[in-house]
Amino acid sequence: MLDKLQAVVREVAQQEVMPRFLAVESREKADGSLLTEADLAAQAAFARRLPELIDCPMLGEEMSEQTQRDLWLHNHQGLWVVDPIDGTTNFINGFPHFALSAAYLVQGRARMGVIFNPVSGECFYAAAGEGAYLNGRRLPALRRDKPLKRAVAGVEIKYLRSGSLSSRMNTLSPVGSIRSMGCSTLDWCYLAAGRLDVYVHGGQKLWDYAAGALIFEEAGGCLATLEGDTFWSGEHVFKRSVIAALNPELFGRWLKWIRDNQ
Repeated sequence: MLDKLQAVVREVAQQEVMPRFLAVESREKADGSLLTEADLAAQAAFARRLPELIDCPMLGEEMSEQTQRDLWLHNHQGLWVVDPIDGTTNFINGFPHFALSAAYLVQGRARMGVIFNPVSGECFYAAAGEGAYLNGRRLPALRRDKPLKRAVAGVEIKYLRSGSLSSRMNTLSPVGSIRSMGCSTLDWCYLAAGRLDVYVHGGQKLWDYAAGALIFEEAGGCLATLEGDTFWSGEHVFKRSVIAALNPELFGRWLKWIRDNQ
């Protein structure tokens, strides 16, 4: 089934997304984010194809908020969660760092997920209890022991809820360098692969983390939230913060610094 899901994601990318890359108009949504014809076409294609794999409803980013909440509340026995294009701003601006993401959830937990960058051809995927992979290679590809002061961190400063934390991240950051690349799904994948060492985000949407958190956990990563509970607990399904690191010791030091500076 995971192979079939990969095939569907690749097909949607080839047929609906890449033909529109560098050749699509955009408009602004009510929340200020951008939307293109490619987002809508990809979501529609997923809605047609995914129920052929597992016959259950699909929740997509470009649906209304009320529709999303109704789907979440009434489909705990099986639900597809899709981000048709994560990194739409990158996509619009010709920056080749965006991805398609699809996950299958049962009882609120991802059981299977695929994230695909159609420009690089990198396909990250995982099934619960079976490990995480990149184009057939087991993840993580890299696992280095290093001090926090040399770590490469993925940080989305503008999404940090605490003014104190965002200010200190800019001025007193304990890491070696910071990356902010505008595509949360690929952030998870880069963590799982060992390209990023640590990560913090103030509030990802469900479709940002559904497949990515599974891939990261299956690669052996550690994660929590800014609120202090375990990542999958709590009521903040549609906007969930994350603190993460691949190396357990590094995770402990990163978590302590963030908690001390919120």
